[in-house]
Formats: sequence, C-alpha cells, structure tokens
Amino acid sequence: MLSPSKTVGRKGGAVVLKRFIGWNRNAAAWLERRFPKVFGAPSYKAELERRIADDVTRLGPSAILEVGGIDRPLLQRGHGFSYIGLDIEERPHCYTIYDRFIVQSIEHPVNVEADMLISITLMEHVPDNEAAARSMFLVLRPGGVMHHYIPSKWHPYSIALRLVGPVLQKWLIPYIRPAAVGVTGYPAFFDHCSPSDMAKVFRREGFEKVDVMPFYRASDYFAFFLPAYLGVALFENLCSVLNWRVFSSGFVISASKPAA
Repeated sequence: MLSPSKTVGRKGGAVVLKRFIGWNRNAAAWLERRFPKVFGAPSYKAELERRIADDVTRLGPSAILEVGGIDRPLLQRGHGFSYIGLDIEERPHCYTIYDRFIVQSIEHPVNVEADMLISITLMEHVPDNEAAARSMFLVLRPGGVMHHYIPSKWHPYSIALRLVGPVLQKWLIPYIRPAAVGVTGYPAFFDHCSPSDMAKVFRREGFEKVDVMPFYRASDYFAFFLPAYLGVALFENLCSVLNWRVFSSGFVISASKPAA
C-alpha cells in the first residue's frame, strides 16, 4: 500500500507531465495553424468518404458491409441499402446503428452478400490480412467494390506503436492523446499494411482495379513532444516530395470484384 506522501508525489508528477504535454501540443497546434502546408494533414477520411459516396451513387447498392466499425460507423442506416456491421466485439448500440450486426473476425468466411465493403483503421489490427482479403472477396457480389483506409506499417508512428506494445500504449494514451481514450489501444499487427503489399494481396485474391492513394502526414501523434513532432513532420514532407510510399502514414485503397 502506497504511503500518502508517495500518492501525492505520483499525482504531482502526473500533473507536471500533463502540463508539459499540453504545452507541447499547443505549440504543435500553433505551427499547424501558422504553416498548414508544412504541418497540416490532408484528410484521408474525406477521401475515403468521397469514394464511398461516389460508388453509392453509381452502383445503388442493396447491401453494404462495414468491417470494424463497432459503434462508430462511417455511414447511417435508412438510406436505401441494408447496412451490415461486423466486428470481433459488440456494444449495446451496435444493434440499433446497423440493420444487422455480426460478431466475428473478417479472417473467417462471413454469411453475408454485399455490393460494397468498407473499413477505416481496421486492417492493421488483423493478424492475417490474406485470410481477410479472401473473405472479403467471397462476401462481395460480382461487380462489387470495397474501400479502406489503412495506416502504413513503416511510418514512424506505426513502428513506435509496435515497439511500445498495447499494454504500455493504453497507459500512455490518457497523457499523450486524451481524445483517443476508448477508441484506440488495440493490438496492432500491420500484416501486409503497406501500399504495395496490400495491393498485391488484393490482386492475388482476385480483385481488380486496385487503386491506392497514400497520405504522408500523421505527425500529430508526436505532438506531445515538440522536437519529435518537428522531426517527423520534416521526414513526412521529404517522403511526400520524393513519393516514398513505403513511408506514408497511411493509404486509401479501393478494389473491385470482377463482374463475370
């Protein structure tokens, strides 16, 4: 049992740490506002949502499967299609957000037929993405499409995430990224999670029209310590100029199942 003096000491240390991180994050936010072309991050979510919306209009799908959306879906039910959710865990709202909710891994065959499959920040948490791609191919009807956003495995943040591990990560999140408490901290494997590797996996499983758009800026993950934030931002801008996709922060990837 901790003595009162040690308890007070720990609380005081936590307060100092939070203030230090807060100062660093405020400084990073000021730099982003002042120099958006250097420190600002284009919205991968906006690109993903644009692709989804375009294909909803073009295809008029009767069923859309979102994988890994849990209770934070990309779309809303009641828009002319059956909206199906799938995740390895469930929460009470899952059964009201979707028309149907399935609890299982996408690595295993899914008893669903869909015209579109979507996900965001899912596939880095899947241990076997070849099995996942195979299952996705079987889920889609001929001519169906899928759209994903996937963090890339060789970005500095992704490397740090694997080095830190999920246990320490969950302890750190309330301090360095308090807004992400409850929505991150899951084990991350990054199996085939690079633009070229994931495109190859999808093509091997039979997908065509594989289209990849890399994104390079995720320095906000390092905003808790300004020198790291500046170093990563410089590295990201260099990779963007040189088109070093392997070091992208993440990528939007789309693919189609052949119509025949």
